[in-house]
Amino acid sequence: MGLGIGLVGLPNVGKSTTFNALTKAQNAESANYPFCTIEPNKAVVPVPDKRLEALAKIVNPEKIQYSTLDFVDIAGLVAGASKGEGLGNKFLGNIRETEVILHIVRCFEDPNIVHTEGTIDPIRDVEIIEQELLFADIDAVLKRIDMLKKKARGNDKDAKEQLEVAEALLAHIENGAPVSTFSELESDGFLAMNKDLRLLTSKPIIYGANVDEDGLSEDNAFVQKLKAYADERGSEVIKLCAKVEEDMVDFDDDERDEMLADLGVKESGLEQIIHKGFAKLGLQSYFTAGVKEVRAWTIRQGTTAPKAAAVIHNDFEKGFIRAEVIAYEDFVEFGGEQGAKEAGKNRLEGKEYIVQDGDVMHFRFNV
Repeated sequence: MGLGIGLVGLPNVGKSTTFNALTKAQNAESANYPFCTIEPNKAVVPVPDKRLEALAKIVNPEKIQYSTLDFVDIAGLVAGASKGEGLGNKFLGNIRETEVILHIVRCFEDPNIVHTEGTIDPIRDVEIIEQELLFADIDAVLKRIDMLKKKARGNDKDAKEQLEVAEALLAHIENGAPVSTFSELESDGFLAMNKDLRLLTSKPIIYGANVDEDGLSEDNAFVQKLKAYADERGSEVIKLCAKVEEDMVDFDDDERDEMLADLGVKESGLEQIIHKGFAKLGLQSYFTAGVKEVRAWTIRQGTTAPKAAAVIHNDFEKGFIRAEVIAYEDFVEFGGEQGAKEAGKNRLEGKEYIVQDGDVMHFRFNV
């Protein structure tokens, strides 16, 4: 499923602090100078899911296993990165390997934390990064056009079709529009091309507005501007205070809840980011619930039962017979598997069944 979500942002916006909190470890050396993240830090982050905890209360398993999400902390970009400035194209390549971009934007003032541009302006900062991503896409499409022209001269039909799409795309992005707004995103030519190029501005973006503590309970002027910008582009803003999130790393659940209540928020920004990222990736979870383990398994939305079974083991798909399914709500309402069965809430589903988010499943197979 690729590398998941890539964290990007200018230096000193709180990106690595956010990553530290996400991973519950101080892996990305967070410091008050540019480029302290020299190699992309990768982490597998559990996806909080209260449904899993509710199942565990009923089944009382030996352990609980959450779904996970991959995050990559990518070094701070600067203006001119697409031309090699700062740490340059290497890090644009790291972004290319991710599927969703989490853009951390500084929305707080602090004279003790320097800003590479000298002032706090979230829209300017966002546009610096997005312009570099766009420049990198233009360069990638130009190179692809050169290659396709050579193939098209040899009467390669597929190359001719892709060339038409590539030239239309180039005109689109040279006008300053991101790939995500291109009119032919679903065309065979674009899909074939982007499978290789993984164009940066084709990826969904979540903006993480990094605020100070006062900015959590009420949107400051910086956040308001960022939300207006995101709304125009069909993107979303999630507000967080990276320093608070990092401070809460070692808190237990009660301490976290108390601190969030004191700050006037119901859910931490990081939990919102994890859940939103999971959805943006087109992922969902189904559950298995036994005395040894209650576990969430990650699948793509629209996955059939045999393919979902393969996530546990390939043999489950090869020898798939059918799936026993109980909806999460029914499993909880009737106190577990036996109660749900007695209430007639269990189903037997075949190979064409599309697994639903929250299904509690048991697979029958024969190899």
